[in-house]
Amino acid sequence: MHTYFTRNRFSSLLAAFMLVIVFALAGCGNEEKQPSKDNKASNEANTTESKPYTVEHAMGKTEIKGNPKRVVILTNEGTEALLALGVKPVGAVQSWTGNPWYKHIEDDMKGVKSVGNEGEPSVETIASLKPDLIIGNKMRHEKIYEQLSAIAPTVYSETLRGDWKENFKLYAKAVNKEEEGNQVITDFDKRVQELKGKLGDKVNQKVSIVRFMPGDVRIYHKDTFSGVILDQLGFARPKGQDQPDFAEKNVTKERIPAMDGDILFYFTYDPAESKGEAPKLEEEWVNDPLFKNLNVVKNNNIHKVDDAVWNTAGGVVAANLFLDDIEKYFLTEK
Repeated sequence: MHTYFTRNRFSSLLAAFMLVIVFALAGCGNEEKQPSKDNKASNEANTTESKPYTVEHAMGKTEIKGNPKRVVILTNEGTEALLALGVKPVGAVQSWTGNPWYKHIEDDMKGVKSVGNEGEPSVETIASLKPDLIIGNKMRHEKIYEQLSAIAPTVYSETLRGDWKENFKLYAKAVNKEEEGNQVITDFDKRVQELKGKLGDKVNQKVSIVRFMPGDVRIYHKDTFSGVILDQLGFARPKGQDQPDFAEKNVTKERIPAMDGDILFYFTYDPAESKGEAPKLEEEWVNDPLFKNLNVVKNNNIHKVDDAVWNTAGGVVAANLFLDDIEKYFLTEK
């Protein structure tokens, strides 16, 4: 009797113990199935990131699925826009000068594949990079839009002249970084206003802009990269250069007097294929008696600046370097 009771008691205890284990395991199983608050938030964030969005651009509308990770950019100013937004492209058109990138961006472009030049990018190379977004320009690449669109969602800006900010806003939308893009522009505009305050009456000086190119000399007006920023800073321009258009092209030496001003900045576009033609042209002109007779030259207020920064790059990185130069020549140089 004692033995039977003991066995029954032992069996009951064992059964109860097993039930406890079963319920415990079931509880663990339920806990594993229930996502934590952190995981739930992460999943919601991933869902938001992958939500498709539509961008209106020069060629119509393009739907883009999720945040692009493999972007190919087909303009120089677009490359600078992506870098400013924290997006390193997998492919980009090479800089107009440099090997293959401008000096002021070459460190940030390490590992980026060149897809040819801006005027004629390689569609095959672009396709080989398996992009999830391509950004181009109607003025440059209208003929290959259908080919590019067959490779990946493609967004085009309209033109490359004037204020870099217009295209920048489009590129920010394309890579789903509008908020970051707005901040970049706000920071730049704030810097311009602060610099304008420091310049004071110096902005009344008439700033002349001249560019030497292979086989061409130009006097730049307001609708240029440098002209737009000078206008934003409030600088005066010499008569003729204060026009709301692009430039006077193919000027002859008889037009040298139109280059005069209170201060003159000139830059020279020297691509490798020109084999030094532009620098020779520059030397010929700046040593011409008519040029040396300019008041701005006699007053020793003429400065050679970087063509990439003052004109060719055309993007936000160059725009900030341009402001650095303005500070240098108007506020620090003696």
